[in-house]
Amino acid sequence: MDNLNENGDKKKIGNLDDPRLPYDYMNREHGTVPLDGKRPPFQWVSEVAYKNIHRIVARGFDTTELVEEGYGVVDMLFVDFQARIPTEEEEKMLNYILILALEDGLSMPATLSRLVARSKTFLTQACGASILAFGHAYGAYAAFGNRLTSYLARAKKEDRPLSEMAAELVRHYGEDEALGVSDLMLKDPAAKRLIARAEKLGVAGEHVAFMREVVKAAQAAGSSPVDIDMLGATGAVMADMDFTPEATWTIIAVTRSFGAGAHYMEEVEREGTSRLGEVLTPKESYDGPEDRPVPPLAERDQYAVPAQTHSLEEWKEELERRKGIPASGFAIVEEIEDPKNPRKRH
Repeated sequence: MDNLNENGDKKKIGNLDDPRLPYDYMNREHGTVPLDGKRPPFQWVSEVAYKNIHRIVARGFDTTELVEEGYGVVDMLFVDFQARIPTEEEEKMLNYILILALEDGLSMPATLSRLVARSKTFLTQACGASILAFGHAYGAYAAFGNRLTSYLARAKKEDRPLSEMAAELVRHYGEDEALGVSDLMLKDPAAKRLIARAEKLGVAGEHVAFMREVVKAAQAAGSSPVDIDMLGATGAVMADMDFTPEATWTIIAVTRSFGAGAHYMEEVEREGTSRLGEVLTPKESYDGPEDRPVPPLAERDQYAVPAQTHSLEEWKEELERRKGIPASGFAIVEEIEDPKNPRKRH
């Protein structure tokens, strides 16, 4: 170190010998800041699980002993997310929900999985694309659940009837896709069957009761027929089994990825894959402007159209024109609800 400083003193580097510097650069201290002995060093800690060469322990339960005893994956979801072994009725209810959530045929998420599979990619990427295609910001389970629990908590705090609070919720969010009430399940009994199963098993509680009032309020507020949908039924029952909206979100997403994986594998096995750029797109599939010559750059002013407008009327007229241009984005209105703050929108 002394030799280094000696050489440094002999060879001046730029302005590093400037006396206005707050310290002598060439004779500065080299090394690291010593550890603070008054507190333990930083380390990751977790209450979820640990493992050593002999066993894996989740929330205190030896996982080998759990499976040897006969507990299954559904039981482990309660252990991981709630640190408890569920009742037999709760285990049956969650198993019922997961089977309904696992597969729904050639839906848009399943189709996305197959489409990504054709591009010669990995199964995990196809499953990710499928989950992200759930719609309404990744399935809306968190947005729905946080809203439902928030209004239910308000009903208790303000000592208001569930019917009154449900009517207020519908007034604020009646047009929201994450209401849990829609026209999607008017002919499909799955959502009502899910609620009926929860009641039969004795796991339906205050969230299901509140959801019934939300359905009544939505039906009274609109002129078109609506009823509880799978989002509303699943979210309410999961909440009554004490899963948080975020846990519900996670569980449903992972469950759906099993079905997405099956679609991925079938697509690859039956249809194969395509290399990037291998598939050509014929002009018959194109309905945009006709082929037109590219004008000389020197004549650009004769063809160029500025984006700027100079009056409110001109702006409105131009906006309407742009809405008619497919794939421009001008006709899309993005509105995403913050799951942690149901009243805040982005």
